[in-house]
Amino acid sequence: MYKINVGLIGFGTIGTGVVRVLGENAGVISKRLGAEVVLKRVADTDITRDRGVALDKGVLTSDSAEVINDPEISIVIELVGGTGAAKDFLLAAMDRGKHVVTANKALLSTHGREIFEKAGEKGVDIGFEASVGGGIPVIKALREGLVANRVESIYGIINGTANYILSRMTNAGGGFDEVLKLAQAKGYAEADPAYDIEGTDTAHKLAILINLAYGTYLPFNKIYTEGITAVDPLDIKFAKEFGWRIKLLAIAKAAAGGVEARVHPTMIPENHPLAAVDGAYNAVFLRGDAVGSVMLYGMGAGMMPTASAVAADVVDICRNLKKGVSRRVSPLSYCDNNLREIALKDIDDIELPYYLRFSAMDRPSVLSRISGLLGAHNISISSVIQKGRKEGGAVPRLLLPITPWRGK
Repeated sequence: MYKINVGLIGFGTIGTGVVRVLGENAGVISKRLGAEVVLKRVADTDITRDRGVALDKGVLTSDSAEVINDPEISIVIELVGGTGAAKDFLLAAMDRGKHVVTANKALLSTHGREIFEKAGEKGVDIGFEASVGGGIPVIKALREGLVANRVESIYGIINGTANYILSRMTNAGGGFDEVLKLAQAKGYAEADPAYDIEGTDTAHKLAILINLAYGTYLPFNKIYTEGITAVDPLDIKFAKEFGWRIKLLAIAKAAAGGVEARVHPTMIPENHPLAAVDGAYNAVFLRGDAVGSVMLYGMGAGMMPTASAVAADVVDICRNLKKGVSRRVSPLSYCDNNLREIALKDIDDIELPYYLRFSAMDRPSVLSRISGLLGAHNISISSVIQKGRKEGGAVPRLLLPITPWRGK
């Protein structure tokens, strides 16, 4: 049987999953591909730790150059993470004419232009399905399945840590700090969870989706980003009373002359499919002008779901190699010469309804005075919930800046 050699750099959690998938599912992969995928080299700085998977003698090495420089390896998988050594590995592999696969959303959303331009210059394929949504095939959906559509909007729950925390606060109660500690204890949150809870990870992934949907090179740091650290149990409670659920959403919309892009906690109607996405699950809700609404749902992280996406990219490239072609599908869906800079709508120019919560002493005319101040700034009130107070305390009436859903 025709054999295609693959090299892996990074034998951590996801790398271990890739070794498992390629080994345990070798039979079904070869039947679908009509070729055998051979994991020829695996490189990692730690080659002594037991990962619970078996590798043939001579496969494991501590020298990444043995993967990159091996003339028999056609595809290099990078699972190191970060934007330093990982970038060097990818560029070096492509310089040697090798196709590459990565799950590195931070790298692609920061140095995407350089990475994709190098792939075009060298005429090699780059797979990055695992960079957004774990095992959910959202990259393939945007790049191929929805290729005939103008993408009108994208709404995504694409960080499992943040979604677990908000889901737990909604379904079981508890304050943010308390639930974060629980998430860390269960392994859903890192010891340093800043990237997840501050929205940075979500912005990384949204940038990649925008680049695919609109044919551009938007870096993540251009996206307006808020996290979930300010969400209080009272906000969760009030949202329920209004008939909403609070989720950390990645939002992109086609706008006149450009794109609107933002990440922030958002109120979603409880009858919308995204409102039911709980725990560490992810979902992306897309709207195309021809297809209408489409939602993709599944595990957004974890060893095996992410490894599944990496293996899918490997198989796609192997199919091209069998046919003697490359770059049959452009990495960002648009042909290289049609990628362009796009205008990003400033957050200050986006008009959105807001939910406000504040406390005030229970005195006559307080609410009317507040209404007057809002009215003086052309802000109308849609609805008000007023709770009772404890003796001698303030009345919680109505947090900035949680934005109600107005998507299609």
